This record gives sequence, structure tokens and C-alpha cells, in this order.
Amino acid sequence: MNGSWNATTADHHALLLKHAAAAESIAELFRVTSQHLRRLIPYDGSGWFATDPATGLPTAPSRAESVCSHDPDVCMAYWEREFLTQDVNLFRDLARAPVPAAALRAATRDRPARSARYLEFVRPWGFGDELRVVLRAGRGAWGYVALLRKQGRPAFDTHEIELAASLSTPLAEAIRVHAQQPARPLVPGEGHEPGLMLFSSDGVLISSNDAAHGWLEEVRGDCFVDPPRLAAPGVLEAPDAASPPMVVFGTLMQARAIAEARERGIARARLRSPVTGQWVVCHASCLRNPDGRPGNLALVIEPAKAAEIAPIIVQAYELSPREQEITQLIAQGAATAEIAGRLSLSAHTIRDYIKAIFEKVGVSSRGELVARLFAEHYAPLHFEPGNLDAAACPEE
Repeated sequence: MNGSWNATTADHHALLLKHAAAAESIAELFRVTSQHLRRLIPYDGSGWFATDPATGLPTAPSRAESVCSHDPDVCMAYWEREFLTQDVNLFRDLARAPVPAAALRAATRDRPARSARYLEFVRPWGFGDELRVVLRAGRGAWGYVALLRKQGRPAFDTHEIELAASLSTPLAEAIRVHAQQPARPLVPGEGHEPGLMLFSSDGVLISSNDAAHGWLEEVRGDCFVDPPRLAAPGVLEAPDAASPPMVVFGTLMQARAIAEARERGIARARLRSPVTGQWVVCHASCLRNPDGRPGNLALVIEPAKAAEIAPIIVQAYELSPREQEITQLIAQGAATAEIAGRLSLSAHTIRDYIKAIFEKVGVSSRGELVARLFAEHYAPLHFEPGNLDAAACPEE
């Protein structure tokens, strides 16, 4: 505990972490954390986003409090600026920074107008400062948080930034625990065809196949807005059916950034469906116009395959890079001698690694390891043939 914190701060900090660790879902974690965090760091609006730790893309669930969040144009522009514009305190920069939290006014030396995000979003929404924190554990970012304070109120100070940074790892670890929870079995007869969508360059849906609508509704289900907007006095506004879910916004903007050579890699995000609990992958590509300029965007949502799911699961169990290598070889059916030969290590060393892996994952055999890491996290329909065959997982 930092020596500059008083007893009241320490008590609220401990209570926040206790409730976060007890949350039954990531959405609940966001809700209770926000409730208790206001006692430590007063704020007037906020945004909470779960992320894919392999890519840093926002997925689901998300939570918005007292900010504009239903308007698809606003959401698209927000993430477009995040991926395409150089600015202070970008989430991707904080994810790699020594301290994973920073405030806008502090970063600009109290000249927030230097920030495009401040001019386009923060100030028009009626806020005067923004405190961002990336929830990171191991080598991945598991969530993004943006806290907003109204115009005219004091800026977030050094003490508050320090408090926010102190929450990064424990909250990320609480989120990571939920990645270990088994998904419900698939129901026979459920449709699992990929959903294919074509968007204009500014994010407007142009066309889609029949399966796409079902996928959009499935990944849309974990976006929370507080307070809810009113369509009329006393009538809650229904979610905008034309507004793509957060994971779609983020993936589309990542594809645009890659096409414009502003980012590298691939536009791909994984998330657990808030409806079924199954792992889903969302990936996008930016098409080219005849003149070579970036044009429309193609996006696919489909059930995640083993190759898509394995990385996020092994991160959830805090396996080291070497332990991940060995786990993948075990899943492929490699015996101890073969693993030792491929990694240029002794058989004794490999056995020590396997013992450590078993302890982290909470299993006692190779078959249990494969089942825990893969079978519990996606439906049997998604398995490659023979992955869980006993012959493919020889015991010591």
C-alpha cells in the first residue's frame, strides 16, 4: 500500500477489489467497480471496455455512464480517432507504458486543446478532463477504462492517477478469471454459419448474409448504458438496431488503420458471446477501390476455432512463453522425448515444466490439460478431429 494513502482511502481500495473479485461476470465487475471507484476518484462519466488481450481491440462487455454512446456515428468516430489519430494517452500507448494510467490535462500541461480527442469528444460532451487506465496483467491488456470529469471541476491530480494505476493489475486479473469459465454446450441445431457483412468506409452497413443479423444480436448483448436514454418521458429508448456492437466498431477501424499503413498486423478480435458463452472471432479487411485507395470494409463474425481460442486461454492461466509452447505441443500429441528434442531441452526439464503447467491449470494429466484449455471453452462442433482422442495425448 502506498504510504501517501490514508486509512479511509486504503479501506475503500480494499473494498473495491473485494467486490470486483467476487463479481460473477465482467459486466458485473464493471458495475461494482464503478460504484466503489467514485469514492476514491470522483468522476461524472465513464466508459468501460473489455478487450482481447492478444490484439488490444475492444470486445464485450462494455459499459457507458453519462456519456453519448448510442449514436453509431459517434461511436465509429471515437474508435476511428483512437486507431487513426496520433494523440495523448491512447489506450495502445498506455498498454505499453511504465504506468498504465494518465490524465489528459496533466499530459498536456493543462492545455487540453492540444488533444484532438478533447476537441472532438471530451469537451463537446461537457467534460473538462479524462483519466484513462489500461487493465493489464501478464503480457496482455484485458480492459480499458476512461473516467471523465465535468467542465469547471478540478483536473485529475497525481494522487488520483496513482490510485487508478494501482487498480490496473488486480482488475485485469479479475477479468482474466472469467476467461477460465467453461462455456455452455452448444444446442444441437443452432446455426453456426459465419456472418458476412459489407460496410462503407464510414461504417454504414451496406449488405450482409442471413447469418450476420443473428451474430450481431449475439455480440451486441453485453453493452450497458447508465443512465438509460429516454425516447419519451418515462419510456426507455430501445438500443439502436443499426448501431454495430463495440467489437465491430473496433475491428473495422483497425482494418482501416492497417489499410492506410497507420497500424500493422491484422484486424481480429475474440470475445465470449454474452448470449451463449461461446468463443467468437470477429475479423475485418479493408477493400481497395479501382484507384487503389481504401474503400469498403468486409467483416466476418464466426465461431472461434482452436487456433483462435488457445492464445486467450493460455494467457488466462498465466502460462509463460515456454509453458505455452509446451502446452501447444502436448495438445498436438507430442510425447516428452519429442518435446525435449524440438525445444532442445532435457526430458527432465520438460517434466518440470509440465508439472508447473498442471499446477497452474489445476489438472493432473495431459488429457485433463487439453480438456480444460480447449474443450471447456468452445463447443465440440469447433474441435479439429482427434484433438481430444486419448491416442493424441499420450501420458507419461
